[in-house]
Amino acid sequence: MESLYLLIPLSIVLVFLIGVIFWWSVRSGQFDDLEGPGYRVVSDDDDPPTQAREKGVPKAGD
Repeated sequence: MESLYLLIPLSIVLVFLIGVIFWWSVRSGQFDDLEGPGYRVVSDDDDPPTQAREKGVPKAGD
């Protein structure tokens, strides 16, 4: 019974500490999307840049 006097406050402090660490990691961007930029690099982009068309630069096939 005497061990509960130590274990219950210790577990409450531990839960609070884990919550603070989790809140900090979410706020600092630790759970940002890591796979999205990799997929965007390899995605197929068939559209030519719009700036080249506006400046009158001919296409590669012209």
